[in-house]
Amino acid sequence: MSIILVGDGKEEVLLENASLLEVTDDGVRVSALFEEPKFIRGAAVRAIDFLHGKVTVTKTKGAT
Repeated sequence: MSIILVGDGKEEVLLENASLLEVTDDGVRVSALFEEPKFIRGAAVRAIDFLHGKVTVTKTKGAT
């Protein structure tokens, strides 16, 4: 699945072929095989599109 960050009217592909998405109290952690995990502080899952293999995350208000 692809991880897409949406914010300020833009979409950014953060990760292709994600193998893990973990929601924490502080944000979202994503990882793929053979790549370093990425942490998106202050992010929340907005939508999961299983048909197109996309997870859309967005920054919560007040997150930097």
